[in-house]
Amino acid sequence: MNQEIQLTKQLSQQEQPPEDGVTVQDHTSQQDQQQQQQQLEQSSHGAAGRHHHRSKLTVLPLIFLIYFEVAGGPYGSERAVRAAGPLFTLLGFLVFPFAWGVPESLVTAELSAALPGNGGFVRWADRAFGPLAGSLLGTWKYLSCVINIAAYPTLVADYLGKVIPAVAGAGRARTGTVVSMTVALSFVNYTGLSIVGWGAVALGFVSLAPFVLMTGIAAPKVRPRRWAAPVSGRKDWRLFFNTLFWNLNYWDSASTMAGEVERPERTFPRALAAAVVLIAASYLLPLMAATGATDAPPETWANGYLADAAGIIGGPWIKYWIEAGAVLSSVGMFEAQLSSGSFQLLGMADLGLLPAVFRTPWVAIAASAAVTLAVSFLSFDDVVATANFLYGLGTLLEFAAFLWLRASQPDLKRPYRVPLPLPALAAMCAVPSAFLAYVCVVAEWRVFALAGALTALGVGLHGAMKLCRNKEWLRFNTAVVAAAAEEDRGGGDASAGDGRV
Repeated sequence: MNQEIQLTKQLSQQEQPPEDGVTVQDHTSQQDQQQQQQQLEQSSHGAAGRHHHRSKLTVLPLIFLIYFEVAGGPYGSERAVRAAGPLFTLLGFLVFPFAWGVPESLVTAELSAALPGNGGFVRWADRAFGPLAGSLLGTWKYLSCVINIAAYPTLVADYLGKVIPAVAGAGRARTGTVVSMTVALSFVNYTGLSIVGWGAVALGFVSLAPFVLMTGIAAPKVRPRRWAAPVSGRKDWRLFFNTLFWNLNYWDSASTMAGEVERPERTFPRALAAAVVLIAASYLLPLMAATGATDAPPETWANGYLADAAGIIGGPWIKYWIEAGAVLSSVGMFEAQLSSGSFQLLGMADLGLLPAVFRTPWVAIAASAAVTLAVSFLSFDDVVATANFLYGLGTLLEFAAFLWLRASQPDLKRPYRVPLPLPALAAMCAVPSAFLAYVCVVAEWRVFALAGALTALGVGLHGAMKLCRNKEWLRFNTAVVAAAAEEDRGGGDASAGDGRV
């Protein structure tokens, strides 16, 4: 940290504000400026590392971090059966991981290797379209992430309510469960990303084991005719697609930690490929077993029913194991996504989009936990729909940044490159983009209103941060801003798209 302070002082002594209020360096060559910027960023990573025990993530921990960021097991998928019936649910979890997960995984693999560093997709939008796009994308994805995290304590309360009836109601026991879990797990995140990664591996094996056993026990009892059981009344397609999407998004979340991954150009493609297969199997096989080996109508499938189905198939012991696994899975998802959100804030601070205080991990973690608590008591469906809407907006901008960088910066070094020409890449992104547009269009008015307000908040936040930086009311990582401004003034490669604004 002392090195960071000294470097910051050195940079500030060499800076003078021009008329437009953007800090640039006049007394060093551009090469010296870039070297100092790299040293400052390395110093900031070292400061974060002392808090996060900066050991590089390898393939296996990254696979399970992606697994918990995207899925965490079939918990929470029950509402899809209730909304559209077993057959459509099985088809959805068969097709969607590949039609949606593969394109987003390929985009994530290419851009994480080309633009490594904490912040992930924020860096991509910033490079393609400038800081306003990066800041807006960061706002959408971050709020989606922390809103999504808020659903996990609720899921835990649903499963615990099967064993402890007092938690099932809307009283103090349920409120205490949600609040205590949120606060306790936020403190666990301080132990460091490496520990969180290997913890995810252990939690993954323990939480998946009962579903493997249930599937094996159910195999002789499965009757395919049960998969065609109809729902009573009309199918709820909005609930079906929101549930499907909520269970299978956030493939790009691990990109925010790209600066913490060992050899990201090799590790990300391998981890993402393995995660797609693992996640598809972790949903499809247990759902095939539970819907094919029991006669329960779709109307009985609410959050937590998979444990009841397991009890019917294998007895109480496996039911209790799955209920315990739900708690462990929610812990894994909470920790993985909180890590992703905190490293996103750290990356945005590195880019000068947020004050430098967010380069301190505990600040990012505390901010994320506070927002999570604030939305923890919304209804589960509202949480899912709002998170999906914001994530959809952010991912549409992310796909646009990917295609624009391919078209406008073909010479950008890409250690991993999706082996398709630009028209094929546009077609690849069109399929998930159409689904994203559908998810946004069918949202209820409350979700539209909340998403609109949060988008306005994001635009206002960017303007406020720009004002605070120009007026020097808050401390920012000015080295990145200065480097981009110098490139724009000197006619160099406009790495920030249309300039720093």
